[in-house]
Amino acid sequence: MESMAFLVFISLAFLLITTLYQSYLPGYKGTVGEKIVARQLQRLNKNEYTVLNNIYLKVNGRSIQIDHLVLSVYGIFVIETKNYSGWIHGNENSEFWTQTFYKKKIKFGNPVKQNRAHIYFLKRVLASYKQLDYYSIIVFAGDGTLKNVCTQTPVVYKNRLIKTIRQVKTPVLSGEQVVEVADQIRRYRVIDRKVIKEHKNYVRRSYFERNRKINALICPDCGGELVVRNGKYGEFYGCSNFPRCRFIQSL
Repeated sequence: MESMAFLVFISLAFLLITTLYQSYLPGYKGTVGEKIVARQLQRLNKNEYTVLNNIYLKVNGRSIQIDHLVLSVYGIFVIETKNYSGWIHGNENSEFWTQTFYKKKIKFGNPVKQNRAHIYFLKRVLASYKQLDYYSIIVFAGDGTLKNVCTQTPVVYKNRLIKTIRQVKTPVLSGEQVVEVADQIRRYRVIDRKVIKEHKNYVRRSYFERNRKINALICPDCGGELVVRNGKYGEFYGCSNFPRCRFIQSL
């Protein structure tokens, strides 16, 4: 009887540790990655670039978190940071990318699409600046290797970030307008810890709900059925409501 109780205790302890590991390690690694990239951005000329890190914005009841913003006369660089090991596979429009360790594969949300949402949100905040250019950059801050990553959006290692930003040299704003844009962003910036916590919980719930639908072969975008289709690179799941809905998911 005692041995059975001990086994039950060990099983519950293992389950608890596994749950905590899965819940908090990704967030911790993400925070470390953002700090690494923030240090890289300190190398930019402060007279030419304004850097904002870990931005929470809220407009009309909706909130969003952006890892890094770099403001300049050349436009806004919207930077999404990932801190992963292993081999990284993905393309511009897939729903998920893949992190591979030998034979183990772990899926994570497409950071290119994630950053598109950030830019869309920013355009609402800065709607009066029609001439403003937005540049999406995905940075991998860990020791992962980008393998079979096919995108038009720059996806770079942390040591290539500064060079990628400096490549853009066409002014679209004046110095005074850059200050105005920074002030406008700060006007919508959230610093209330309760609101930030609510946002994090909402993102976590949304992520698991989206995965649940995909696993049940339900389109997370429109609710249609996911069916197997054939494409240039083989079979994939596509929404039955195509072309009205263009959601795709690799097999």
